[in-house]
Amino acid sequence: MTKPLQIDEVWADRIIASVSGLEYGCVQIIVHDGKIVQIERTERKRFDSSPPLSGERKPGNGSKGNAKRQ
Repeated sequence: MTKPLQIDEVWADRIIASVSGLEYGCVQIIVHDGKIVQIERTERKRFDSSPPLSGERKPGNGSKGNAKRQ
């Protein structure tokens, strides 16, 4: 027979805190013997492929080691 999952206010707050502010990703709740024992949060960052804003440097365009060829 399975044990019912027990979620108290502390775990409910922890779950809400883990999900809050998450734009892309997942929250995994680990349960052992009918009790929550762990919460794992995996967050993904997504960037669109638009050109960089003015003032941002592109990778590899620094002055170090990039001598002009004539």
